Amino acid sequence: MKEISAGGIVFRKTDECIEILMIEDKYQKITIPKGKQEPGETLEQTALREIEEETGIIGRILHHIEKVHYQYTDPERGQIDKEVTYYLVQKTGGYVNVQIEEINQVHWMELEEALAAQKSKGYENNQEVFNKAYEFLRNS
Repeated sequence: MKEISAGGIVFRKTDECIEILMIEDKYQKITIPKGKQEPGETLEQTALREIEEETGIIGRILHHIEKVHYQYTDPERGQIDKEVTYYLVQKTGGYVNVQIEEINQVHWMELEEALAAQKSKGYENNQEVFNKAYEFLRNS
């Protein structure tokens, strides 16, 4: 079975630094907002909707980062082939509001801190997404 999702690395610029919106999920892992595509949605619409649903933050897509493929086993549906398209998203509005059904907490981290948290407590299949976003933000 194939599952299509989209999400994004959300950032904001302050006077002092660039911050990344980080999620701690129910497994105490660090991750970024993403979720399943609904019928009739574009991947961009999915990413922005999921970001707002999970975190309360509204954003605009700056560009595509990467498409990630992996497999996992669902107890009810069996093996799932998952495809997740990630975007770099700039915060334009909203306030942090955690979707408590799926997430323990959401918080802003400085760019370097977010990359370190991903390396130490994040999912391995997100590392390249973080690396690409980090390079883009650091050089912009």
